[in-house]
Amino acid sequence: MTGYRTGSVDSADGTAIGYRRLGSGPAVLLVHGGMQAAQHLMKLAAALSTEFTVYVPDRRGRGLSGPHGDDYGVTREVEDLQALVEATGASRVFGLSSGALVTLHAALVIPGLEAIALYEPPLSVDGSVPMGWVPRFDREVARGRLAAALVTALKGLEVEPVLGRVPRFVLVPVVAIGARLQGDGSGDDVPIPALIPTQRFDVRLVEEMADTARDYTSLGSRVLLLGGTKSPPFLGVALDELTAAIPHAQRITFPGLGHSGPDDDGDPRRVAEALRTFFTA
Repeated sequence: MTGYRTGSVDSADGTAIGYRRLGSGPAVLLVHGGMQAAQHLMKLAAALSTEFTVYVPDRRGRGLSGPHGDDYGVTREVEDLQALVEATGASRVFGLSSGALVTLHAALVIPGLEAIALYEPPLSVDGSVPMGWVPRFDREVARGRLAAALVTALKGLEVEPVLGRVPRFVLVPVVAIGARLQGDGSGDDVPIPALIPTQRFDVRLVEEMADTARDYTSLGSRVLLLGGTKSPPFLGVALDELTAAIPHAQRITFPGLGHSGPDDDGDPRRVAEALRTFFTA
């Protein structure tokens, strides 16, 4: 997608955090999830750009941004978001998946966040987020078998139920071809093979933030919790836990949407309608 401008800010540790910017109006930040980059939220950004100035960063380790660094964790991600908030004046933030975890924790730390919207943060509750796939994923990434690693992650997390019924020996070559067809990384887009290894860093966020729902009982921000009916049960568990923990949180469930609902492969216009209403309230 064209029609945006790019820029960057320096995070607290000096890492450059690049972003795409489009639209006009009050500033909104969109924070992507695992094995994604800014390119995956551009349809959502476009749908919101008629009323907001939308900033879509590449989280560290991807695209326009610098590396994960030696001391990676939720603190680094929140520092990145804080640098973006200070540079853009944004008080409204949307996060998808692991990006929603970052956004949630940021609301505890960053003053002035008026409203946060979270689509299916993988907040583990008593081990609810499946992690048994991670060792195999790490081995496959280490051996350069990136398509196999992607299949391992997708099957392990069950975010695409249809894939669970397809044998690996069929799925891996199909995924490999699909990854090649999705672009070579020209322009600002990040090629899919380069995004696959970043999932291990998002796993760290899930591990670090497990069983922390009660930390958010006194959030000052307005909170919107979002999810789809086609997503795996562990994501519903996380939303239930946060709904119970944050008394003032609003919640919307989208019939027929799954974990990819807000991204370019889902139905971002439906999600944008909910965000527009929430962010302008």
